[in-house]
Amino acid sequence: MTQQQIKPPRCAGCGIPLQSEDPKKPGFVPASSIDKEEAVCQRCFRIKNYNEASSVTVDQDEFLKLLGGIASTDSLVVHIVDLFDFQGSLISGLQRFVGNNPVLLVVNKIDLLPPVTNWNRLRNWVQKQAREEGLKVADVVLCSARRNIGFDRVVEAVNSYRQGRDVYVVGATNVGKSTLINRLISDYSDLKRELTVSRYPGTTLDAVHIPLDDGKSIIDTPGIVYAWRMSEIVPRKDLAALLPDKPLKPLTYQLNEKQTLFIGALARFDFVEGERQSFTVYLSGGLDVHRTKLERADELYEQHRGVMLSPPNQEDLETMPAWTRHRLRIPPNSQQDVFISGLGWIQTNGKSGSTVDVHAPRGIKVMLRESIL
Repeated sequence: MTQQQIKPPRCAGCGIPLQSEDPKKPGFVPASSIDKEEAVCQRCFRIKNYNEASSVTVDQDEFLKLLGGIASTDSLVVHIVDLFDFQGSLISGLQRFVGNNPVLLVVNKIDLLPPVTNWNRLRNWVQKQAREEGLKVADVVLCSARRNIGFDRVVEAVNSYRQGRDVYVVGATNVGKSTLINRLISDYSDLKRELTVSRYPGTTLDAVHIPLDDGKSIIDTPGIVYAWRMSEIVPRKDLAALLPDKPLKPLTYQLNEKQTLFIGALARFDFVEGERQSFTVYLSGGLDVHRTKLERADELYEQHRGVMLSPPNQEDLETMPAWTRHRLRIPPNSQQDVFISGLGWIQTNGKSGSTVDVHAPRGIKVMLRESIL
């Protein structure tokens, strides 16, 4: 048995073991390329060169097994979350996976918030939300990997808490893990390789061990797929509209009782009961919002879904879960966000309180939270 058969080479982009037998399975590469230095699988090649999504997936149980092994190591755990989808991208129950290892919470995509944001208040908000989810963190760092904002602070924090140990990087899909790790590589290692980076969920398919100059490693783990995030269930061609890459432009609507807002054909917000008040919508600029009367909402949806109300289009709507209704009661004199995982949030501003209904695809996380802004 050859050395290659014992330990097949791995893709330099996503870390999956390479194989040349089955193009439909993860890690496929033509036989003529499998022994090349820094070879990348066909999937990574297409993502890098054509921004093309792939339907190849791996067993989610393997992801959890990989996380479960962290507790037995002596490591720093860097948990990256997406500020735009905070509650949707925080790993539920992470504490039981990491054991006594310190957790550095890196909050990515702060460039999406308005420049006038009070960053100290935001950091306190993140710490409070993490505590409510049962996560103990050594520190919180705010950054934007894409815009290189706050990244010096991330490197300083990793230096401070690593103390010569390996670094495990964990997070849900599409939170910016690989982008951030590519920047860590440039600071900690003389390697020229880069991880595959794309806007498609689940780009990293296996744990990628990146050796550091001090003999330790950065371990990039696969992104956990959470079906409660809108970004996991929409057609991939609609992800560009769903996921913002520019600062959010808040849309404020003065609504009377019994008025409705449609967010494309992805969700519906009904102001069921309360005094006239404003609601501020934070979404990707690629999505349109339509206002109508609640009494006309069902008819409007049936007539215009997939056309005026889009994305998704009519054909793709048939592949998505049916909507389910969430009734939320917002207490008086409180600023709350109606959070729809993977889609954004609607900030409530009424002093007298209100009752609202959110219609979203079955399984999508919908909740009230303390206002982020």
